[in-house]
Amino acid sequence: MRVLLLVWLALGFWLSGCAENIWHRFARLPFPKDNLFLYDTFPQDFMWAVGTAAYQVEGGWQQDGRAPSIWDTHCHKDGRATGDVASDSYNNLYRDTAALQILGVSHYRFSISWSRLFPNGTDAGPSQASYAYYQALIHRLKEMGIKPVVTLYHWDLPQRLLDIYGGWVNESMVEIFEAYAKACFNLFGKDVKYWITIDNPYVVAWHGYSTGSLPPGIKGDKLFGYKAGHNLIKAHARVWHVYEREFRHLQKGQVSIALASHWIDPINMTQHCIQESRKSLDFVLGWFARPIFIDGDYPQSMKHNLSSLLPEFTEEEKRFNKGTADFFALSFGPILSFQMLDPDMKFRQMESLSLRMLLYWISMEYNQPPIFIVENSWLIAAFTKREDAKYMYYLKTFVMETLKAIRIDGVNVIGYTAWSLMDGFEWYREYKIRRGLFYVDFASQNKKLMPKSSALFYQQLIKKNGFPPLQENQPVQGTFPCNFAWGVTACTIQIDTIPAQFNDPSVYIWDMNKTKGLTKVEGLKMPKRRTHCADYASIRLQIPLLHSTQINHFYFSLKWSSIIPLGDMAQINHSVLHYYQCFISELLQVNITPVVALWQPMAEHQGMPSNLYKMGGWDNLRTVDAFVDYARLCFKELGKYVAIWITMHEPPVRNLTSTSGHNLLKAHALAWHLYDKEFRKSQKGKISLALHADWVEPASPFSRNDNTTSERVLEFEIGRLADPIFLSGDYPKVMREWLNQRNNHGVFDFHLPHFTENEKSLIKGTFDFFALTHYTTEIVHWEMEDTVRYDYGLEVQFITDSTFLHSPHKYAVVPWGLRKILNWIKSKYGDIPIYVLGNGIDDGKLDDKLRSYYIHHYINEALKATLIDGVDLRGYFVYSFTDKMDPQFGLFKYVANKYEAKSSKTVYRRIIGNNGFPSMDTTPAPCPEEVFECTDCHVFQTRKYLFAFVAFMSFVFIVSVFMITYYSKKDKRRYK
Repeated sequence: MRVLLLVWLALGFWLSGCAENIWHRFARLPFPKDNLFLYDTFPQDFMWAVGTAAYQVEGGWQQDGRAPSIWDTHCHKDGRATGDVASDSYNNLYRDTAALQILGVSHYRFSISWSRLFPNGTDAGPSQASYAYYQALIHRLKEMGIKPVVTLYHWDLPQRLLDIYGGWVNESMVEIFEAYAKACFNLFGKDVKYWITIDNPYVVAWHGYSTGSLPPGIKGDKLFGYKAGHNLIKAHARVWHVYEREFRHLQKGQVSIALASHWIDPINMTQHCIQESRKSLDFVLGWFARPIFIDGDYPQSMKHNLSSLLPEFTEEEKRFNKGTADFFALSFGPILSFQMLDPDMKFRQMESLSLRMLLYWISMEYNQPPIFIVENSWLIAAFTKREDAKYMYYLKTFVMETLKAIRIDGVNVIGYTAWSLMDGFEWYREYKIRRGLFYVDFASQNKKLMPKSSALFYQQLIKKNGFPPLQENQPVQGTFPCNFAWGVTACTIQIDTIPAQFNDPSVYIWDMNKTKGLTKVEGLKMPKRRTHCADYASIRLQIPLLHSTQINHFYFSLKWSSIIPLGDMAQINHSVLHYYQCFISELLQVNITPVVALWQPMAEHQGMPSNLYKMGGWDNLRTVDAFVDYARLCFKELGKYVAIWITMHEPPVRNLTSTSGHNLLKAHALAWHLYDKEFRKSQKGKISLALHADWVEPASPFSRNDNTTSERVLEFEIGRLADPIFLSGDYPKVMREWLNQRNNHGVFDFHLPHFTENEKSLIKGTFDFFALTHYTTEIVHWEMEDTVRYDYGLEVQFITDSTFLHSPHKYAVVPWGLRKILNWIKSKYGDIPIYVLGNGIDDGKLDDKLRSYYIHHYINEALKATLIDGVDLRGYFVYSFTDKMDPQFGLFKYVANKYEAKSSKTVYRRIIGNNGFPSMDTTPAPCPEEVFECTDCHVFQTRKYLFAFVAFMSFVFIVSVFMITYYSKKDKRRYK
């Protein structure tokens, strides 16, 4: 007994260790390298397939003498939808094979309807009409060079076998199924090289005979479910052995069973949760996989937990079960994952859609078998017709997971089957969802198959055999122009207007005899002095950090509400203005050019004085006048130091009312003209506004609607403010047409105001360059799928591409999106100078690896736009400076009142030092160092406060020495 206990403990330790290795392995894979899209191809002999199931697509339920199946009986109860006609494949063989030819698949998985082929049982022989149908299908596939993958049993048990024997709970079904399979091998075996005995035995046994959720609907509790599963395993083994014994040497085919599984992740990485996750996989996949692929018996976790509920195999049956599969046929999709998995079998852990991890698990757990994915996809809503972007992106994700499993993890995946060829009857979901690559109008007479976006995607995928590397995705070598602006951006800078020291006019001496400390000299006061720039500790702290990055520009926003608290010129906060003057002048001392924004929207009062906000903000014309007055003050007080002005930083286009946007444009134009007329000549600066410009990618490149939707979003989010300034003086034509159409139909009430001709002239051309911020790329689809991410105003569905790298805040990292938006701006607004004034990503707890990758690759795409596309890009600014002001986005983290540089700062500094990505074979010519010329910024001007401070300290020192000497001599005379 003690020996058995030791063996059990050792086995348990090995099992838990194996499981732990799986989850820990994937948790420790290199980031972000492992999460990137893998541009590679599949093995040359990879099998690309598509599949169907007989009851889902065939129809013809009483045609040519077909007998009813348990699904016919189930669906004809209570007025349910049925598969009586479905996609009518039984009468459209050439239609179906033409669709296969369009896809270019090498294999086609379909199932034989048992009750159609043998309506009166195997002994009575096959129905000749049904035999002719399947034989014709197989021969047509052979003519096309497509290999059939034939499933013997895909859930549609003949009703007579349920009536006579009670279905799979009766062991007699083992022999009956063997006879049926043998007959099929005889009829079709010479042309079929891949056989699937049973599809998804978990669903058949558990939901057919335990929960009763699916036909035959027997609610037999757990006992019946495990009994049915027991007989399914034995039936499969019998069929494999009969093929091995009587047919393999002649037909040279392979036989397996299609096992479905979910994937599960531990809620945390404790040993208990890992063991529970393993148990979940044992109870679903291992229930059937272990007897067939390992030792002929059930997993130990099932035997330990289920005791008398689980039937037992004899030793002879174990030997008979073991090894009865020539490949591992895997089904992974919505039927089991997330929908029909018994909640108790999750064991309080988290389901996941990680096909890659499941493939690795199967490889490690079941002795590295060749794996043929015989069913995989997701689902979409029934109302979706041919533009199924959501389905396409799921398909893309699953194929990418498969490719990574092969190329990175070394899993022997030999084939992939997209499910399914066409829309059909979706079991218990009836016609409420769609899963086909080809659209079927079920109400039509001819049931024509029409390719969806997913079909075109799969066609191209097969043609290319994966995702071969593309030239446009390769990094480019080269450098930016010598005068390129390298910068860092901060939403705001740290403002501390309280001088750190040296503002006490009192005089102190060091008392060496009594207090041993400083003692104030009563009655002696020094004259008060003006606060100097050197007094601000926050400036002394920030400037060296910026200088250490080797940038030549720094971009930040002024706080309108801090400079003019009441919103009018009656009260000006001169201490804040002086602080800004000091900060900017100190930037110039280290050859960093200030780039300053007048206004940036913020959470509190939209970033404007509270009085203006309470009066309606940008909806009120008084705000326009107040902004112009504020701009004049800033130009006057700060302009001699500022080379580049931004009137407005990232106006919140999505949240602007029609009036707000209108007034905001007027305010910008008036501020621009003010600078142009009164300050430009003397200050020689440039001025524009900065727009948030993320790229918007159509979900499907095959969809005209998606391309139109993408362009519409770009026009609304960028063109709304850019067109009046950079193009025509008026809003985009697309906006007016779209809104007029929607308003006329009563969809919503959003009317764009009209500019007068004078206003158009005022606004048009009020720029010196195009400034933008860019962070991510959004995927858009024209048809609603998910109400949470649907914009009803623009009628646009935002979609997530899971193959993209994502930040902790769920921003997609898509470097090529920057290149696309730069080219879009050039094509729409002409060859104008462009500055990227903000580009960055949050990194969370990812050790700055994501940001380092982000900066490197986005800048490389900017270089492509410059060198290859001819975009006049003048500058690039990383967002942002520090985590203190912009949490999780900074080049410097702020911990325990200290700034610490992150690794991304080193990455950015290296790129700046190289002025891009020079070739290793060439040495770029050094760029001459440019120094910003400012008549008031020479050393005596900018350091006058420092000199005054030194003079003051010298005076204090002399007075202190005099006082100490005087009192010391006085004390000595008194002592004598």
